[in-house]
Amino acid sequence: MDIKLGDTAPDFTAQTTQGDIKFHEWLGDSWGMLFSHPSDYTPVCTTELGRTAQLKDKFAEKDVKVLAISVDDIDSHKGWVNDINETQHTTVDFPIIADPDRKIANLYGMIHPNASATATVRSVFIIGPDKKVKLTLTYPASTGRNFDELLRVIDSLQLTANYSVATPADWKDGEDVIISPSVPDADVPGKFPKGHKTIKPYLRTTPQPNK
Repeated sequence: MDIKLGDTAPDFTAQTTQGDIKFHEWLGDSWGMLFSHPSDYTPVCTTELGRTAQLKDKFAEKDVKVLAISVDDIDSHKGWVNDINETQHTTVDFPIIADPDRKIANLYGMIHPNASATATVRSVFIIGPDKKVKLTLTYPASTGRNFDELLRVIDSLQLTANYSVATPADWKDGEDVIISPSVPDADVPGKFPKGHKTIKPYLRTTPQPNK
């Protein structure tokens, strides 16, 4: 299945390291980050799951629930978690899905035959409270994910979901943002009382509205 931005994230039931879940029900009204791993006991993914655990408070501040998936079984996952906790000096306390029959991997298009006929590629899906897919990323096996970037993207997605703005290149939380082209000039002062700057008719900036 080819998941596109704006699609409803497929629902599923799964066995995880923290018990059985029904995905949409588990997500509730929160944002979600579903991210996949080719298999257990892989070196890059060991560091990634450890980093996710270390950033627990950051994700919680943004009301983001994290959920990992690998095609291995629960017993394998639990052994791997022990290794992650030991080597990354943390405690993994978010669920990791067991997907030995690759049902969920196929549902989300995580099997790429050019990479592997059996293992999931390293995908990331950011999902909104409306259960719509807001962002997808796919990494090669050799490149670890940048979690600062994932958190930055979540800041942007949450901001632009609530205000008529976009975020410029390299934007970070707290910096000026771009006023959406859909907002007429006449409406700008009322919608953005902090003031704005017109650089070009199509490029107008304003201080971040929620700061």
